[in-house]
Amino acid sequence: MSETPDDLRLGVIGYGLRGSIARLAHRPGAGSRVVALADPDPAARTAAELDLPGVRTSADHRAVIDEPEVEAVLVLTPDHTHADLAVAALKAGRIVFVEKPLDITVGRCDEVLRTAYETGTRLYVGHNLRHMPVVRLMREVIGSGAIGAVRTVWVRHFVGYGGDWYFKDWHAERRYTGGLLLQKAAHDLDVVHWLAGGYTGTVQALGDLMVYGDLPHRRGPGEPKHADWYTEGPGDDHWPPRAQRGLNPVIDVEDVSLVNMRLDNGVLAAYQQCCFTPDYWRNYTVIGDAGRLENFGDGPGAVVKVWNSRRSEYRGEADAVYTTPAEEDGGHGGADPLLVAEFVRFAREGGTTDTSPVAARMAVAAGAGATESLRDAGAPRTVPALDPELVAYFERGQVR
Repeated sequence: MSETPDDLRLGVIGYGLRGSIARLAHRPGAGSRVVALADPDPAARTAAELDLPGVRTSADHRAVIDEPEVEAVLVLTPDHTHADLAVAALKAGRIVFVEKPLDITVGRCDEVLRTAYETGTRLYVGHNLRHMPVVRLMREVIGSGAIGAVRTVWVRHFVGYGGDWYFKDWHAERRYTGGLLLQKAAHDLDVVHWLAGGYTGTVQALGDLMVYGDLPHRRGPGEPKHADWYTEGPGDDHWPPRAQRGLNPVIDVEDVSLVNMRLDNGVLAAYQQCCFTPDYWRNYTVIGDAGRLENFGDGPGAVVKVWNSRRSEYRGEADAVYTTPAEEDGGHGGADPLLVAEFVRFAREGGTTDTSPVAARMAVAAGAGATESLRDAGAPRTVPALDPELVAYFERGQVR
């Protein structure tokens, strides 16, 4: 497919695991194309040149931000770099897509939002679970009134591949992620807020580094990440957790956590994360004053069940059953292509979006408060409010 003058011209900073976003956005002749990309890793630049024909690559992010042809920038780098890169791109007048989380501290998130407000440059944050079919289905069922008014939300997240995904590179270090209640849980905390219709006001948490902190099989400082860092399916030699090899030299983030939240609308919520389970799945239970719903699975063909007709002993047969499409169209259960499509539309036309920079900031604020709490023997934390002027600006679709 050949490019057209109408394509949105994109720059990309970072081509690691979330390089998939750049590949989805590279659609010459169909609305958007990647024209420039920066990554300090020569292997990543070589891969990008093969995956994105015609792209110009550089080791320096400034080559992307300063490229006159670039209209919008995708920030797909490690978490602790998001704010600096987003601020630089916004100040250069580039529309910005930031992969979640927005950053790893509340103050840096607020700096990004304030910069977008002051420059008038559009900002988009990639919380793709808002486009996941099962999440949208749950929100639709809640909106129908099937369970009455939401009163409490419980989330259990079993991260079966946690040892591979989060303990073999920079994700394992606090200085780069803050902790997995920021890096990993920001998705789910945002979904809790979206389903419940409020933001966390008070948060309390307990957590520990129970498994991976004691495993001795670490890479040496400066040693590259092993090529076989991730395995799954039959013959998986990374199970049980003590079989893991090539772990990050430094591991100081928690691998299990329990979080309690009181939202600003009175809803009570709980989130639990474990990174050493044998299986991978997330389960949402939403309880209203006239019923409850629960998801079974979160990928293609996931089911949402509702119990709302009567009281009873446990019964597996629900009063209503809803099913998502059986076929996946892209990553994260079909969410990633929809996320990219929404961003391209927003970059070209403006307007409101299902994702929200304010909600992204509030997910980080809840995760940061929870992380502080669990590292302080569970002492509760009050989540700082965002400047009402910024809230109003982003709720208007970033129009003054």
